[in-house]
Amino acid sequence: MPIGQVTRGTTGTNRLRRVDRWIASHPAFRRAVDPLVVDLGYGASATTSLELHQRLARVRPDVEVVGIEIEPSRVALASLSAIPGVSFVLGGFEVPLPPSDERAGRRPAVIRALNVLRQYDESAVADAWARMVDRLAPGGVLVEGTCNEVGRVASWIDVTADGPQTFTASLRLASLESPSIVAERLPKALIHRNVEGERIHAFLGDLERHWRYNAGLAVYSPVQRWVATVSALRDEGWPILHGRSRWRLGEVTVPWAAVAPLP
Repeated sequence: MPIGQVTRGTTGTNRLRRVDRWIASHPAFRRAVDPLVVDLGYGASATTSLELHQRLARVRPDVEVVGIEIEPSRVALASLSAIPGVSFVLGGFEVPLPPSDERAGRRPAVIRALNVLRQYDESAVADAWARMVDRLAPGGVLVEGTCNEVGRVASWIDVTADGPQTFTASLRLASLESPSIVAERLPKALIHRNVEGERIHAFLGDLERHWRYNAGLAVYSPVQRWVATVSALRDEGWPILHGRSRWRLGEVTVPWAAVAPLP
């Protein structure tokens, strides 16, 4: 039996474009011997799985995407939209693959699970992570997180066989009034930890403070304001990863240890 519970199934065109862009640049995908990618919990239509394949195929034309849903009627509907390189199967956190792939011993290089665990209790996160990661190919990554309905506010965690690795917030800068809006779309492992004394609370507080301090740069562009904000965080001692090419996309990434919940 599939492991998990039926979610609301909310989906939409371009909703996951930010995390798709992240996956397309990820070493676990680019260097994969077998670029098999799972879209876990794709929702009420095939949209996000088809878009994921389209975006990743620009980097790896040999990519294959398997959409997995726990609701049989959603699988039946999505299967009507299957194309070469995109298929759909019934399942949950156990991450089944099509029978031919299972027999061939294939494992996904990447599992994308967006807006799935948001609807679970925080206590369910560790077990769900462990089940999904156990299905990855060596060197693979689980990208688990949340975004808003139109995909302009998103955050996610990279999880590997060695545990959670990084936390990323990604925001559409052109319409951004306050980066603290990401607090509403934190992954389940963090959303209830955004309180005084927790690391994620301190991080988002400093992000907001530097965003306000650099408000004058908005006359040049929100991108310049954001880059200055992230640079200030790094200069203040936050272990900011990557560089300006990623920051200019509205992203900021830190090691998981910088924001992980306190024991």
